[in-house]
Amino acid sequence: MNMQDKWKKHGASRLVSAYKNSAKGLQSLWATEAAFRQEVMLAVPMILAALFVGRSAVEVGLLISVCVLVLLAEIINSAIEAVVDRVGLDYHELSGKAKDLGSLAVLLSLTLAAVVWALIIIDRFIS
Repeated sequence: MNMQDKWKKHGASRLVSAYKNSAKGLQSLWATEAAFRQEVMLAVPMILAALFVGRSAVEVGLLISVCVLVLLAEIINSAIEAVVDRVGLDYHELSGKAKDLGSLAVLLSLTLAAVVWALIIIDRFIS
């Protein structure tokens, strides 16, 4: 048995460890990423509003899903930025590209959320 296998967690201890790591990640993200805090502050009322805007479970689920997608994109973008900054703060073309692509993922998720919300609101209240 190698050292890696010796330290692997299984079952409930693995779930507890994963939860602790996720909680640390959320705490760090909340403390250091203003964009994430802003997106959460926008997502919470939008998720609640989705319960009233959507006419079906599918619409409500879609409205909530695009809100969560924005948060996921921001989390992944922040992870990319952290890894790139860990490697070095000197400019490198690939580092810039990685950060730009992470930013693009956030922009696309925000655009998708806006389009889905707009279409469902138009269908529900305007047409």
